[in-house]
Formats: sequence, C-alpha cells, structure tokens
Amino acid sequence: MSVKEKLQELISEAKEKISLVQSVHELNDVKAKYLGKKGSFQEIMKLMKDLPNEERPMFGKLTNEAKQVITNYLIDQKQLIEDAKVNEQLRSETIDVTLPGRSFEVGKKHLLTQIKEELEDLFIGMGYSVMEGPEIEIDEYNFEKLNLPKNHPARDMQDTFYITEETLLRTHTSPVQVRTMLDNKEKGPIKIVCPGKVFRRDDDDATHSHQFMQFEGLVVDETTSMADLKGTLLVAARKLFGDKREIRLRPSYFPFTEPSVEVDVSCHNCNGKGCNICKGTGWIEVLGAGVVNNNVLEASGYDSTKYQAFAFGMGVERIAMLKYGINDIRSFYTNDIRFNKQFK
Repeated sequence: MSVKEKLQELISEAKEKISLVQSVHELNDVKAKYLGKKGSFQEIMKLMKDLPNEERPMFGKLTNEAKQVITNYLIDQKQLIEDAKVNEQLRSETIDVTLPGRSFEVGKKHLLTQIKEELEDLFIGMGYSVMEGPEIEIDEYNFEKLNLPKNHPARDMQDTFYITEETLLRTHTSPVQVRTMLDNKEKGPIKIVCPGKVFRRDDDDATHSHQFMQFEGLVVDETTSMADLKGTLLVAARKLFGDKREIRLRPSYFPFTEPSVEVDVSCHNCNGKGCNICKGTGWIEVLGAGVVNNNVLEASGYDSTKYQAFAFGMGVERIAMLKYGINDIRSFYTNDIRFNKQFK
C-alpha cells in the first residue's frame, strides 16, 4: 500500500471516529490517538527515513495535508459539541426576564493603597523606579550601612522588633535603598521610590501603630542638590494637598542625612491662617528628608567625592490622616467597611 493510500485510509478512519465523539474530553483522546506524540501520524513519519531524498518533499507535503484535514475535522466536531451543549442549556434553563436584577456591591481599593498608588504614579512620571525589599531584614542593611553602628544612640529613636541578634522586622524602607545601591554594580545614578510596611515597638493609640506604611525616595547623581530635593517635595505636596500649597524646610537630625530637614506644608484646611488641624500655626509637618550622609554612600560602594544624593521619607497613614481629616490611625486596620466606603 502506498503512503498516499495509507493516509487516505487514516483520514477516513479518523473522520468516522471523530463524528461519533460526544464530549470534548473524548475528542482530546481521539486527537492524541492520531496527532499525538505516539499517534498514528508519528508512525507514518517513521517511514520517511527509508525514502530516497527526492521523494521526501512529496511525502512531507502529503502528510501535512492529511494532518490538516484531520485537524479541521476535530475543530468542526468541537464546535458541534459546544453548540449542542449551549442549546441543551437553553432548553433546560428558563429565565424570567421580568424579575428585578440583583445589585452587587463593587469593592474599592483601601485608602492607603490609593495614596500609595497616587504617589507611585507621580514619581514614575518624574522618572523614578519603584523598588521593593524584604520586610524581614538584617541589622547591617537596616542600621549599620545607614550610618547607625551598633550602640549608636540614634538607634533608640526606632524601637525594633528583633528576631535574632542580626535579623529584625525592618523599621523603615531605607534598607531597600541600601540594597539598590549595592546591587548597582556600575555605581551609576539611581532614582527610586520604596513603598512598604515597616514595624516598630510602639503602643498603639490614635496616632501610633506598631505597623505602618512608609514611602521613601532616593536620588543619587553627580549634580543633585538640596534645591532638587525641595523642588521634588513641592511637586509631591501639591499633588497630595492641592496646587496652592507651599512647603518650608526646618533643620533637623537624621543619622543617614546631613543636612537633615523636617518638611512642612501650608495647611490645606485654612490656607495658612491657622486652624485646629495645623494647631494654629498655618503649617503641617509631613515628612523628613535631607542630603544623604557621605558615610552611607561610601558604605554602599559609592565615591562620595563624585556622587551626592538626597532622600526623603513619609508615612502613608499620616498623609491620609492629614488629607482626609482622620483622627485615629487604628481606623485603617479595623477593616470596618463603613470606613473604607468613604474613600473612592
């Protein structure tokens, strides 16, 4: 029997088998029988090795055409099976279109997620990349490479959850900045923001929580300056609190920046006239920032004589509380749907 005759016989056999199939599962079994790795066509393809070179192109053409014919049979039968299933459903299921419809409540993103994503969109538009890191950190990245050696008094500013002597729950997202600088083998410019949860041993009350969210940023470049930092923070303040907001920088202290500043934004409630939200001052403290300490750059492999950097960090809960007049930080974590519904 010639190859062509074998293929015609196989096509006829497959067509008959396929026409009797009543389910997609059975159809897959038939497909495997003829077109699978151990199927009938594979057996026929083994004949190619015994053919002269000049006959192989025709052999390949015939087998491919036959496979396509069977494939089309399979497609047609699958469509028939699916159509039959739909028709059966239509026959067996009746719908009273006069019944009133059911209203399904659509969920909403949590307010903290909304603010985090709003900030991410802003900084991505300014050329920043969003970086994340582990919540369980090592002391070296959380403290030492941030100019906080062991027994440094500034460690008392951040009461820490220690797991072992060297591992802990991160107290800020600054370790992500350290990891990014260390991973940058070429030691070139960096422009990142680092959102995430942080943990500190604190008594929970209306304004404190043992767990909260931070949003930090870092820019490392040869020409960046405090002026760039102020311009960046002004854009962020106006995005969060309105286009007419102004900011002011007050001297402060952080071990990882020098100089360090506290950043205030003009009160969005009274426009700087003084109210209960700004405690009559016209200004609201929103975040800390500064020029990255040379020790931090050097600890991550950067040449502080060539590069300089600025960093900033804000609490997402604090931003939300100030922006929406929320007076209890615990409201974010009680999962009260009535609270969550207020913020669209």
